[in-house]
Amino acid sequence: MHIYQSCSVLLNLHSLRIKLSSAFSVSSALLFLHPESICSVTEQAPEELEVVSLTETAIAGSASSAQPSPKLWTWALQLNLWACLQRRTIPPDPKGSSWGWKSNSCLAKTRSCMCGFPSSPSSFSVLDQEWPEVEKAEKLARGAALKWASGVFYRPDKLEGLEEYRIREIQRNSSIQSRIKSTVQSYLEGVSTGLEQLHSATADVRHVRQALRNICQSLASSTDSFQSLQRLREVAVEHAQLGSVAQTLPQLFSVHKLLSETFDLLQNHHLLEAHAGFMELESLRDSILFQLHHHNLLSSSHLASVESYFRGLLELNDALAQHLWHVVAHSTRLVSEDPSLFVSTLRIIEREESIDAALLLRTQLPSGFLPPGRPKCWRQKFFQVIQDTIVASHFQAMPSNAQGQHLAQHLASLQNSILAELCVVKDLMAQCCPPHYNIVAAFAAMYHQSLAKHLHHILTRELEKQEVFTLLQWTLHVYPSSEMMTHPSLLPEVDIAVLGPLLPVDTVDYLEETYVGKVQASFAQWMQKTLEMEFKEWFSEEEPESDYQGCFQTSLPMIVMKMLDENIRVASLISDTLQQKLCNMALEELEVFLGSLYEDLVGFGKEHQREPATSKCYVPYLLSSLNNCQALSTSIAALCEGRSTSSEASKMSSTLHVALEKAQKKACQLLLEEMLKDLQPPFAQMPSRQWLSGESQVLSSICEVVEMHMKFFCRTHRPISMHLLSETERLVMSQYVRALLQKRLVCRNAEERSRMARQMVQDASQLMELFCSLGLEENEQTLRVIADLQELVSLKDPSMLSLEVLGFVTKYPDISEDHVSMLLHLRGDISKEIHNNVLEIMVQNPQVLPENYRPVFSNIFVPAPEPPFCLGKSKCA
Repeated sequence: MHIYQSCSVLLNLHSLRIKLSSAFSVSSALLFLHPESICSVTEQAPEELEVVSLTETAIAGSASSAQPSPKLWTWALQLNLWACLQRRTIPPDPKGSSWGWKSNSCLAKTRSCMCGFPSSPSSFSVLDQEWPEVEKAEKLARGAALKWASGVFYRPDKLEGLEEYRIREIQRNSSIQSRIKSTVQSYLEGVSTGLEQLHSATADVRHVRQALRNICQSLASSTDSFQSLQRLREVAVEHAQLGSVAQTLPQLFSVHKLLSETFDLLQNHHLLEAHAGFMELESLRDSILFQLHHHNLLSSSHLASVESYFRGLLELNDALAQHLWHVVAHSTRLVSEDPSLFVSTLRIIEREESIDAALLLRTQLPSGFLPPGRPKCWRQKFFQVIQDTIVASHFQAMPSNAQGQHLAQHLASLQNSILAELCVVKDLMAQCCPPHYNIVAAFAAMYHQSLAKHLHHILTRELEKQEVFTLLQWTLHVYPSSEMMTHPSLLPEVDIAVLGPLLPVDTVDYLEETYVGKVQASFAQWMQKTLEMEFKEWFSEEEPESDYQGCFQTSLPMIVMKMLDENIRVASLISDTLQQKLCNMALEELEVFLGSLYEDLVGFGKEHQREPATSKCYVPYLLSSLNNCQALSTSIAALCEGRSTSSEASKMSSTLHVALEKAQKKACQLLLEEMLKDLQPPFAQMPSRQWLSGESQVLSSICEVVEMHMKFFCRTHRPISMHLLSETERLVMSQYVRALLQKRLVCRNAEERSRMARQMVQDASQLMELFCSLGLEENEQTLRVIADLQELVSLKDPSMLSLEVLGFVTKYPDISEDHVSMLLHLRGDISKEIHNNVLEIMVQNPQVLPENYRPVFSNIFVPAPEPPFCLGKSKCA
């Protein structure tokens, strides 16, 4: 029975513990939020065992819970508090010791925090309505406890340890209650100390407030007494002013004497002593003005009175400044003759700069005052005087004789004088100046700026070509070189990179364009004169000169290219850009020159046709022109190589070669026309009956003419000579074919056609041998056309003529219907029907010229065929 009761109690305790631990957990922060409620936990009576056990179990179970339920926690605490309030007593410690608080304040606090708590247990029904989760939590706790108990005591032998479980649970609850009590006690002790300090601070504040109130009342009652002291204050201020004036009177009386002494010192060049006296007088004046300003007495009349009394001080200031600037203006000479005078000047300037800095700093104060004439800025004036001296001594307006060839001498003089003066500044003056002056770099910068302005002044004049070149060369190469600004004696103080370019980039571009324009004008004029002299030489009775290979030549290409090459080489001394510009300009002028050469060749040919006697060396000079063009071509290629790389220059070079080729073609044309004049008489004698019989000397005459002209043509350089040989061969071939197609001879029978074919083969063979002996390969000759034509003439079956003509047209696609008609007419046995069939086949089989086909028949003109309705020449006339 006892075992059952113990088990029931233990089961109830564990059920309550599980219920509370599953429902909520209490942190220490929640305890400190409601200290009065925690007090009520400890103020329990032994009679409320069930309530106390409930509270202890709730606290013990809350320690292991992770999800607090504030409503359940508050309900448990307020339940315990309600029980304590019913007894209105503080329960003793179970161990018999007091809790540490003796007064009833804790009980009063507990009662005050219970406002709104139900005054009787009957009011707990309201709590059940507010917290419906209590019943659910109780059921869950009982179920968990029952599950735990059934798991632990499912065997009878486990009931023997029931008492041990109960004792362990009671000890655990007692330990939790002890920890809570100690925590609450320490917190309440701190609260009590804080309240005592707040009471003490409140009392001190009240005491201070009362003391301040008393002081304000005392000050308010003493206002009238203070007003009676105003007169005494005014008298004291007046006394102080009079005392200051009395102290200043001896110095005021000695002002004129000090002025006289200072002037004497200045005249004797005792600059430091004179400046000391000047500073004393200036300090006295500034002190008087400051006192007047400080006491708000500095009116315009007072200021005028002070300045009138010290009017000699302004004259002394001007005289001192004049002496100083005279010394500065001659500083480069004085540093080698009398450096002490220059050093004294610098010391005076630095003194004045220090005074300026102190006065400017004082003006930043509320009562700041700046005396008249301040700041003087003598250091800035020092550098300005040096700048003016440099301009006056080196860069005055150039005299008129500085133009022309004297410009180079003027720039050389500037180079020597500037370098010498900078060396003096670095070696001597830099030792006398303070380091922060950086006097060498300052002098270099001033020379740089002055020289740049001087050069711009020079550029306002009209400069010649050589002057522009001299200016560019001196500016870009001499000035930044070791001969001037990067001289070893000036390094490292003078840094040309810091100074920058002497002339801006746009000015340099302008000068380069000006130089190129002037050179271009000179080129055009000079080339025109050269070409005029060349044209006059063409009408000379003597042949042109020959080179070491025996080829005709004149001095034209050498003169032109030498002039161009020299100017381009000179431009390279300035910059690569100027060289590029000049090279492009040279190509342009060469193109114009070649155009003029072409026009002169045309005029030369016309003049020769009109009066052949005036140009006895017509052919040699045409050949020399061809050689000159070839020399120009080689020179142009060498000129452009490595110099002209831009796309514009490449395009210009291509147009130049076109102009060059045009002039060469014109010279070749004139040569071939001259040869044609000699070939026309023998070609006019064929074909003929005599030619058919083989008794004619026509071909021998043709060969003699060719050989004669080729003797001249050989005096040209390859590949011109080979080109002339090839063109001569084509000319002979075309004239031979043209003579056959002129209707001079019509074969009357097959015998004549056979003889004509044999004569054509014989002539073609003889001509091919001639040209082979002259150096033209057989596969490069066009005379095989004559052999192909003789096949058409020697064909015996006219019905097969259509196929032969079709094959011939396929081989020579540029042959026309007129050419074929003339060939058919030459046979003399072709009917009108066959003639029409052949032409119809040609129409039905049009030919397209191959891509690299060189025309053969296109340049051979034949007489136009007579219209079919013509009635004859006599009748048409």
